[in-house]
Amino acid sequence: MSQQSIPDLIAKKRAGGEHTRAELEQLIGGYTRGEVPDYQVSAWLMAVFLNGMAPQETADLTLVMAESGDQLDLSSLPNTVDKHSTGGVGDKTSLILTPMLAALGLTVAKMSGRGLAHTGGTIDKLESFPGWNPELPEDRFIAQAREIGLSLVGQSKDLAPADGKLYALRDVTATVESLPLIASSIMSKKIASGAQTIVLDVKSGAGAFMKTLDDSRALARAMVDIGTRAGRNVRAVLTDMDTPLGHMAGNSLEVQEAIATLNGTGPADLTELCVTLAAEVLLAAGQAADPAQARERAARALQDGSALAKLEAFVTAQGGDGSLVRNPEGLDVAPGRAEITAPQGGYIQRLDALSVGRAVLALGGGRERKGDPVDVGVGVETVCKPGEQVEEGDVIYRLYHRGGKGLERAQELLREGIELSGTPPEVKPLILDRVQ
Repeated sequence: MSQQSIPDLIAKKRAGGEHTRAELEQLIGGYTRGEVPDYQVSAWLMAVFLNGMAPQETADLTLVMAESGDQLDLSSLPNTVDKHSTGGVGDKTSLILTPMLAALGLTVAKMSGRGLAHTGGTIDKLESFPGWNPELPEDRFIAQAREIGLSLVGQSKDLAPADGKLYALRDVTATVESLPLIASSIMSKKIASGAQTIVLDVKSGAGAFMKTLDDSRALARAMVDIGTRAGRNVRAVLTDMDTPLGHMAGNSLEVQEAIATLNGTGPADLTELCVTLAAEVLLAAGQAADPAQARERAARALQDGSALAKLEAFVTAQGGDGSLVRNPEGLDVAPGRAEITAPQGGYIQRLDALSVGRAVLALGGGRERKGDPVDVGVGVETVCKPGEQVEEGDVIYRLYHRGGKGLERAQELLREGIELSGTPPEVKPLILDRVQ
């Protein structure tokens, strides 16, 4: 069967047609190889943005993107699992969940990203451990995963390169907010990463990419459908991101809070999320008989010290100072302190997660552009949470700064995100929904 021309493929999608796998390989594969120009793919992206894609078409697009570069072969490893968060503020879940899963007998051989804008990145947080190396040759990556149950590296530019090229084009053609393009972007990297079981933490709210529960649920369903069609065990948990997760936002501060959680003394919301996600992984991987057993096993990994021991072994194996897992007060935390207090008494109605993320960015704890340096020691502590009653002058936020850099702007952002009133608010639950 002869190939259609690229203009014919653009016209087909413009008219609402559904592409075949071969057509998507012609278009996306050609673009990745430099055979199809930007301007034609830009036109196609707008057609997708306006007309959407069918479920099988979206899955085919994802697989074409996943197969556009290197794919990790994890077939020699037992019970491979992966977790992905759509990004939020104070979301240090991977630092806790991955050693939990290793302690539960599962294998995590994972690629993670760096932070950009208000969203923190797992690699940046792990680099709070002096000497920790995000780069491993593939043979050592696999060997460490087999030995410890956990290896985690920075994302390779050769993993799903079609996604990187398409995203750069979406960013400058106003086509980022397209559900099939978002879902295929995320899942192409997860599928190329090779794990058999994938659990997705889909954030919803002010500090998340998806602001409404309906949009978050639609994204979760699309990603679970893609993964299922690709032969993977996939589940999604929808979680609230109107308020920062836990108390700490900022790299070293989040590592300290993650270690506290692995010691069984972490914040209730962060602990609940990690136990929930670990239980979902156990169920999806067929490693637990029922939800109650899955949750009991997950909680025990935090209580018996086994997950903490896995984090120490993992940090040490990748060149980091593992002694800091047992002595986290030795991590670099900026010496400057400032506080935001309640302007009057009342109940905290809202603490805007996006404002907290932007405040960390203003202090130097994030990056506006790829390649910007990050100060791992700065950050924001959310002392109180929505629903709590405060008196005038009570501390709501504590800022950790270095020499006052960005402090005035960070304080301004945080004050703008505080909402108080005389009546207790209705506080949203952390776990909003599940999709499988």
